[in-house]
Amino acid sequence: MTKYRESKAALTSKTYNKNEVEGKTENIYEALSIIAKRSNQINLDIKKELHEKLEEFATHNDSLEEIFENKEQIEVSRFYERLPKPHAMAIEEWLNDKIYFRHTDEPKN
Repeated sequence: MTKYRESKAALTSKTYNKNEVEGKTENIYEALSIIAKRSNQINLDIKKELHEKLEEFATHNDSLEEIFENKEQIEVSRFYERLPKPHAMAIEEWLNDKIYFRHTDEPKN
């Protein structure tokens, strides 16, 4: 997860050059499909880590009426909310050649 914390991805909406995005595949739809799959992977990694961190601070009660506000859980949640969105990280990885892809119908070299 540390690599996601250090991401230089945009925190807000950003316009990308279509030619840069489709460059490696020469097909914008294929490039977006690869980026979308990577975005889902990143999202699952972040979600898994967030749940693990929140579980560390969880207080388990048998009573449903008692709800405690846990400051540590709130801080952890706020940290993850400030991270760039998974799709922005995936696009940044794609543009920086950090995503490996291959066509499954081609033999491995």
